[in-house]
Amino acid sequence: MTIAFVKYHGLGNDFILIDNRQSSEPCLTPEQAVIWCDRHFGIGADGVIFALPGQPVPGEPDSDYTMRIFNSDGSEPEMCGNGIRCMARFVADLEEEAGLIAEKAEGRAYRIQTLAGVIVPKLEAGGKVTVDMGLPRLLAAEIPTTLASPDEKVINQPLQAAGKSWDVTCVSMGNPHCITFVEDVATIPLETIGTQFEHHPAFPQRINTEFIQVIRSDYLKMRVWERGAGITLACGTGACASLVAGVLTGRCDRRATVELPGGCLEIEWSGDRIYMTGDAQRVFEGVMSL
Repeated sequence: MTIAFVKYHGLGNDFILIDNRQSSEPCLTPEQAVIWCDRHFGIGADGVIFALPGQPVPGEPDSDYTMRIFNSDGSEPEMCGNGIRCMARFVADLEEEAGLIAEKAEGRAYRIQTLAGVIVPKLEAGGKVTVDMGLPRLLAAEIPTTLASPDEKVINQPLQAAGKSWDVTCVSMGNPHCITFVEDVATIPLETIGTQFEHHPAFPQRINTEFIQVIRSDYLKMRVWERGAGITLACGTGACASLVAGVLTGRCDRRATVELPGGCLEIEWSGDRIYMTGDAQRVFEGVMSL
């Protein structure tokens, strides 16, 4: 049996996209996703994304599609910011190929159901996608973390990890993030300390960790260790969480460019909601045997 796929990336955060609209469950197991993501023996990716049928949403319009994702280690995150931009481009390409939309899909928005709720990406010119990422969640119980009482925020709290104390701020964008500000992100030995943050006992569901260098109040530089994927070139939810942490700690504006190893994202905290704009690029397509 073979399954067709298309490879996309968002700032180098790369994904295998599968048209899974014929079923409400992913067509691969987590174990199979691990094999597909292997960069030596498989296709190579940070995760596999399944485009499933939309679902009813109580009290709201139905979703257009459902997104499920398995990380390269087989775990399933609630959401992925770069991944949902890639999925928006993917489903637009599917609709275009089926003759359902005009050649230019700019301005088209989708309601995509995720494990973090409904997320709305909008296609822009030049391959960019703007995503309404919703409201940041700040209470310890919402992260979740034991660094504070459940109904308190975690802002500049000390965390002992990798042999030292770090001041961290925690934010959930539907998935958990721990942000710490440093003088120079290039000096952080991410490959050795990232896993110590991810598996720290203060985070019962593990954690994504962002190390942020403030270049200016409207420009941040970021490196990330992603839960279930390790070092990646970009993390959309992490960039959103980092801007929120920067605002909460008085380090940055409510609109800023976040530079990641794979490129830049534009992040804005407007009113209560977070908006993210960045590229989503098609790389290649193929078929893979099970």
